[in-house]
Amino acid sequence: MSAVKNVIKDNYNMMLLKDYLREAIKDAGFSHAEISKTPVGTRVALHVTRPGIVIGRKGSGIRTLTEKLATDFGLKNPQISVVEIEKPELAPSVMCNRMASHLERGTAFRRATMWTLKQIMEGGAMGVQITISGKLRGDRSAFEKHTQGILPRAGHHAEIIVDEDIAHVKTAMGLIGIRIRIARKEKLIPEFEMRVEKEEKSKKGKQAPEEKIKVEEIEVEGAKVEVVKVQGKEDTAKSESERIALEAKKMEKIETLEEEEAKLK
Repeated sequence: MSAVKNVIKDNYNMMLLKDYLREAIKDAGFSHAEISKTPVGTRVALHVTRPGIVIGRKGSGIRTLTEKLATDFGLKNPQISVVEIEKPELAPSVMCNRMASHLERGTAFRRATMWTLKQIMEGGAMGVQITISGKLRGDRSAFEKHTQGILPRAGHHAEIIVDEDIAHVKTAMGLIGIRIRIARKEKLIPEFEMRVEKEEKSKKGKQAPEEKIKVEEIEVEGAKVEVVKVQGKEDTAKSESERIALEAKKMEKIETLEEEEAKLK
């Protein structure tokens, strides 16, 4: 087999693996996976919002996932580490899955879009663009784009600071596609800084830094699983499904453009 075919095969297997992980640990808020081959085996870093769901009771989740990766996807000696996402609102894949879940529950697409825009911008994004397409309101396919903030669309800055992901959801009307692009402030390297900003940074640097990240090692049948958690993070929901149910109640208070126009009439 030629080198080109090997590359195509590896990329295809990685695509299947990520699709499987997106569905298997969906309730844990799966964002993305970093896969790297080492002399000992294959290292798989799973970035999720709730590491406890991935690990499972007494490591049952990790054990099942490891066996699945080894048998179905041919990964040699997979070593799984779980990393908690510090800001889920800035992860496009997480927000795509949440918005898709809202649409599955029957929420109006514009209401779900406005809620997602609000959550992302409040999470500290520089800009966001949500594109939703499919059979939104009738038999004909259509698409809508909603943008807020500053979002580079082309050039070097767009490649560096903009992350995007796509999700699909089946509704009663048909298949709907969701594409979210998020521009993150922390990835942007400023060309110059004001003197006041430099003084503030120097004052913050003198203060003792707070430990936000905690690394734990859990033994599962003799093997050590690395878990990276974010300290000081409080969330009442124990899973993504519970969070979506809580958000659905809050979304009822949001008024869409159609409702605002109806009031004006």
